[in-house]
Amino acid sequence: MISVIVPAYNEEKRIEQTLRDYSEGLKASGRDFELLIVCDGNDRTAELAKPYGKVLEFGHRLGKGGGVLEGFKAARGEVVGFTDADNSLKVDQFLRLLDEMDRTGAGCVIADRKSKESMIMESQYLFRRFASEVFNFMLSRAIFGLRIRDSQCGGKVFKREYIDRVAPSMACKGFEFDVELLWRLKNAGCDIKEVPVVWKDDKASTFSFKYVPSMFFNLMKVRLGLYKKA
Repeated sequence: MISVIVPAYNEEKRIEQTLRDYSEGLKASGRDFELLIVCDGNDRTAELAKPYGKVLEFGHRLGKGGGVLEGFKAARGEVVGFTDADNSLKVDQFLRLLDEMDRTGAGCVIADRKSKESMIMESQYLFRRFASEVFNFMLSRAIFGLRIRDSQCGGKVFKREYIDRVAPSMACKGFEFDVELLWRLKNAGCDIKEVPVVWKDDKASTFSFKYVPSMFFNLMKVRLGLYKKA
């Protein structure tokens, strides 16, 4: 079974379409699956999500990474993945990650927006693209040694055995979560594959550049061994 985690903070305007598409697409693929929607906001997201899967509700802000970690705890599948609530990565593209895992046996497969073979349907704002490139080079590559083009794309799948191995050590709970997770997976001997995808930027993304300083600071603490699991 594949467990698909969708962290959703105040996503009442977008969550139904995303979950409907993923539910229908996964059913059509013939795969056994479960959808886990992690809600930590104060709107109607949880109510709207209940017809589509298991809803995990929290009365306090978890952060993107914190939501995924809660999903890991509840997941029952031998393969576990997560995607963004805004549906930027459509289900047909998510299924390509699973197909790559089936084909190669890789322990982790991630969506790669930066490949020459990828197609961006609606580009990010120029400054956001620039910041993403700097973040990816400085942290993912220079500091963590990850030879990965796109650490931040919200589409990733993993074999459960690797998640069980690294999740207890995870410290980051925000948008910087992906870099720490991939770094710990690499150190655990996990083979990480990247797959070109079709992707559409959502201008209403919950990410804000105000988070960047804390992302950088938290990851530096992780790399230096100063940021311990809460």
